[in-house]
Amino acid sequence: MNAVPDHVHLKLCVNGEEQAVSFAPYKTLLEVLREDLNLTGTKHGCELGECGACAVLVDGEPQLSCLVIALECEGRSIETVEGLGRGAALHPLQAAFADLGAAQCGYCTPGILMTAKALLLNEKNPSRERIKEAISGNLCRCTGYQQIFEAIEEAAKRLETEAAGRTK
Repeated sequence: MNAVPDHVHLKLCVNGEEQAVSFAPYKTLLEVLREDLNLTGTKHGCELGECGACAVLVDGEPQLSCLVIALECEGRSIETVEGLGRGAALHPLQAAFADLGAAQCGYCTPGILMTAKALLLNEKNPSRERIKEAISGNLCRCTGYQQIFEAIEEAAKRLETEAAGRTK
C-alpha cells in the first residue's frame, strides 16, 4: 500500500513565470497561490465556488481556484490579478475600474477582473447582456453592479483603441 506523500514538489507557470513550489497534495490552487506563493490578490471567499472572489485564469479560462486541486495545474498557465498590470502600468480593466468607481470594498474585484479579462480576450465588444452573463458567478455586495458593467464596457473600448494604435 502506497502512502500519500505529505508534500509534492512541482513547477507552476504563474503570471508568465515558472515557480517551483512544495505543498501538501490536498491543497487547492487558492491555498497554494495565497499561502505558498504569497499571491494574496486572489481572495478567499465562500470556499464553495459560489462567490467568484477566487477566480483566476487557467489556460485563459476563468476557474474558481477554491475548487481546483493545485496538483491539476502542473504544466498549465495560471494568471492571477497580480499578472494583469504591465509593470507600473495598469491593465485597461484595472484603469477603467478605478476611473469609474467600479470597486468599492474591493474584495470581489480581483475575481471580477480576471473573469472580465477572459471575456474580453474572446469577445472584443460584448453586449451588456453578455457582460452580465459572463460575470454572473461573481458576487458583489457593495456596488449594485452598474459601475462594474460600465467599467468592463469602457475597458473593451480602451483595449480596442490600444489594438488600433498598434496596427497603425
